[in-house]
Amino acid sequence: MSNLPVISIIDDDESVRVAMKSFVSSLGLAVHTFPSVEEFLQSPHMHETSCLITDVQMPGISGVELQSLLIAQGQSIPIIFITAYPEERLRARLLKAGAVGFLNKPFNEKALLQYIDMALKRSRG
Repeated sequence: MSNLPVISIIDDDESVRVAMKSFVSSLGLAVHTFPSVEEFLQSPHMHETSCLITDVQMPGISGVELQSLLIAQGQSIPIIFITAYPEERLRARLLKAGAVGFLNKPFNEKALLQYIDMALKRSRG
């Protein structure tokens, strides 16, 4: 088991998961990807996750519902939300509830990197 921070990515779009896994891996971080919130919640990687990147809208449990669930369970995993459907009220609500960031697809890697950096500082913190 390495001491690398673990980034978990949840997105129902396989192309997004593959691209983000490739980018995050290139940063020297450990990455696990999941096509659904349900698979993330059932995985052994949930408790080692230092930063969670999740789509807002997905079939089944949404990223928004996941944030509420983790808060209710007392989990404080820093979350970065990504979405193809930006909505300012939702963005404000998620950030107020503790999300590290909210990115509109397509987003640039520099913005994602800044949020990952913030999330990792928060998770160590």
